[in-house]
Amino acid sequence: MPSKHRLRWAALPLGIAAAVVLAGCSPAELHGFLPGFVEDGPAATNQTDRVAGLWVTSWVVLLLVGLITWGLMGWALVAYRRRKGQTGLPVQLRYNMPIEILYTVIPLILVLGMFFFTARDQAEIETQWEDPDVSITAIAKQWAWDFQYDGEKEDNSDAVWTMGVQAQADEEGNIVDRETLPTLLLPVDKEVTIHLQSRDVIHSFWIIDFLYKKDMYIGRDNTWSFIPTRVGEYDGKCAELCGEYHSMMLFNVKVVEQDEYDAYLDTLREEGNTGDINDAYDRLSNLPGTGASTGAEEEE
Repeated sequence: MPSKHRLRWAALPLGIAAAVVLAGCSPAELHGFLPGFVEDGPAATNQTDRVAGLWVTSWVVLLLVGLITWGLMGWALVAYRRRKGQTGLPVQLRYNMPIEILYTVIPLILVLGMFFFTARDQAEIETQWEDPDVSITAIAKQWAWDFQYDGEKEDNSDAVWTMGVQAQADEEGNIVDRETLPTLLLPVDKEVTIHLQSRDVIHSFWIIDFLYKKDMYIGRDNTWSFIPTRVGEYDGKCAELCGEYHSMMLFNVKVVEQDEYDAYLDTLREEGNTGDINDAYDRLSNLPGTGASTGAEEEE
């Protein structure tokens, strides 16, 4: 059996190589090549750095484990190879207690460590604001999105909303006009809580650059709280296969200053899109080419 001294010398070059590789990483690489990264600006939300950190740390640990494992395998192949003139089988050992304890304890530590950090970060991300600055209801339907900006009254009569239809594509599958997609506006640097609902089947609410997504079930509401921290435009989509036009279930997200956000709500109010959206809703036909409907028109 090789001595501990020889094992130590075998692992040392691997550790040095890993440290050199990590030291030469760019900020984008240290961010795990995840979407939404900008080198000269803040993260998209107060949670994205936490998600990226968990992702990158997990991969670094797994890569180091892999390098050490592959290195020891290669070293064993060379150190214990059959040499010229040798015949028969080498000495067979039924077990080696120190090694068996080692390869039981180390994986256990890795699994418990990853579980601890994942549970810690997920608990932080899933913490909901008791009294958010902005409360929004996002409703998924085959195959589009409705967004309601909840009001302060108990019956939600002062809420405003928009109803959307699915994306329209050309013969090659390209989106014809992204400006016609359902659009969600969020005020920057404000506490936002989004209540997630489904009209029909299971959907999943995913703002790609925010690095987080949550499922939406009929009869069971989900909630997500965060702070948008960078003004800009982002892409959103359904991340759960939900039927024939799942790929067309897209939406835009715009993070804007408070003044622009307030002006947008005033515009919706002037258009008559007020009250609880569930009172105005009538199941829409979202097949390609049907055009948008406000729901209010159907009531008339």
